[in-house]
Amino acid sequence: MRLYSGYLKQGAICSALLGITVVINGCSFSESSESLSDSTSSIISSPSSLSGKNKKFQNEIADYTVAYIKSSQSSVGYDTFFKGISEIAAKEGITNWEQDSSTYKGIGKGLKKAEVEGVAYETYKKNFTEGDADKMGDVQSGYDAEK
Repeated sequence: MRLYSGYLKQGAICSALLGITVVINGCSFSESSESLSDSTSSIISSPSSLSGKNKKFQNEIADYTVAYIKSSQSSVGYDTFFKGISEIAAKEGITNWEQDSSTYKGIGKGLKKAEVEGVAYETYKKNFTEGDADKMGDVQSGYDAEK
């Protein structure tokens, strides 16, 4: 029964997202009068606009990271770095930059542009991500993508 109810929940969620009427135990649920083709086209067109915004954000983070690395003294804390990231994100309308992979890919690109390597790179990567494996992977991805 548990497996069956899980499928019902998934079906109801998917149907609500696509604006389809669902009938469960004689009750019907409808989330939208929007046609399926309208819903599908808006879902399909969204990623391209986001990718442009994310690319711009990622490049701004990369440039900021280079400037931070080149100008910071060892006594400057990471709080200053994160405050700058937060300001860039706010300007770009990104509200949850701490969970956005573009943030960490941008940091990786910036570390590569700043020519940070070896132990220094690993230290920055760990400290900028607070040791989060997924975020460190995003930093590495950005670093590897930068030529």
